[in-house]
Amino acid sequence: MSEFTYLFRGRKTSGSPEEMQKHFEEWVAWFQQLGAAGRLKDPGHPLQNAGKVVSGGQKVVKDGPYAEAKDVVGGYIIVEADDLTQAVEFSKGCPILAVGGSVEVRPVQTR
Repeated sequence: MSEFTYLFRGRKTSGSPEEMQKHFEEWVAWFQQLGAAGRLKDPGHPLQNAGKVVSGGQKVVKDGPYAEAKDVVGGYIIVEADDLTQAVEFSKGCPILAVGGSVEVRPVQTR
């Protein structure tokens, strides 16, 4: 079995308290489903919107990230799957997809 990182882009940022609670519960249920199947290797963390970007040989520091909100990485988890195809299938249950977000599925490089 191999490890894959899910990078979540976009997020639900508005709605009634009831809608936000329902969306949160959908995330909890999805995490529980992955965990019960023995696929959730690391539950990761949501990321704050604030940050800095360091780039180039001059090590220029800028406020960031500046990408459109839908492109900013909002969090990550690590799952185990037999292969990339299976990891992609597991990602299709992610609640972020229902609110216009995306899941980038990347294999974790082994040593």
